Amino acid sequence: MKPRNSPTHAGKRRTGFSLSCGSRIYDRLKPVLLLLLLGALPVNADEPAEPQNPAVDRRLAADEIPQSNIEWRKRLTAEQFEVTRRKGTERAFTGKYWNTKTPGTYRCICCGEPLFRSGEKFDSGCGWPSFYAPIDAKQGDVKGKAIEEHEDASLAGIAGFGMRTEVTCRRCGAHLGHVFNDGPPPTGLRYCINSASITLDAEKGGSGGKE
Repeated sequence: MKPRNSPTHAGKRRTGFSLSCGSRIYDRLKPVLLLLLLGALPVNADEPAEPQNPAVDRRLAADEIPQSNIEWRKRLTAEQFEVTRRKGTERAFTGKYWNTKTPGTYRCICCGEPLFRSGEKFDSGCGWPSFYAPIDAKQGDVKGKAIEEHEDASLAGIAGFGMRTEVTCRRCGAHLGHVFNDGPPPTGLRYCINSASITLDAEKGGSGGKE
């Protein structure tokens, strides 16, 4: 029989105490660790939850339209905010609607105002949704009232660009894109629009497709 104060016996006593203590600590912490794990699973810092934007479903009343960037950030995705409120531009051939042929009405992503119809959409080959007229265009007024125009000198100093004509939603001021004088008949216009600026109300029973 080995003495109680021998290194082997003492080592066993220390090991037994350590395992028992560790087990008790784990049992106490297990519920906390489980809660932390379950609480972290739904959250991804790189992929924030999709904002709740009522303009996706309907035209907003005047008193529902945000009046500050803080409010807009709560309604729009990061890309939508950058394009519509800070005059950004999505990369060509990456937008949701650049080659969509689905029949329907395109509305402003910010306020829900109807802006374009699928019937005036055409394949310009530029990589952005293109329309030859806004929704309220008519004979004698091919530009209508839904779209507002502004001189854009942001790229005027770069060869091949010069002055451009920015187009915005007249109702809420959302940046949509630009209009050029190289479109097809009957207007000769090309409204080059960011997909991030619009949302499509597809016609019931309409068949979707790609151009």
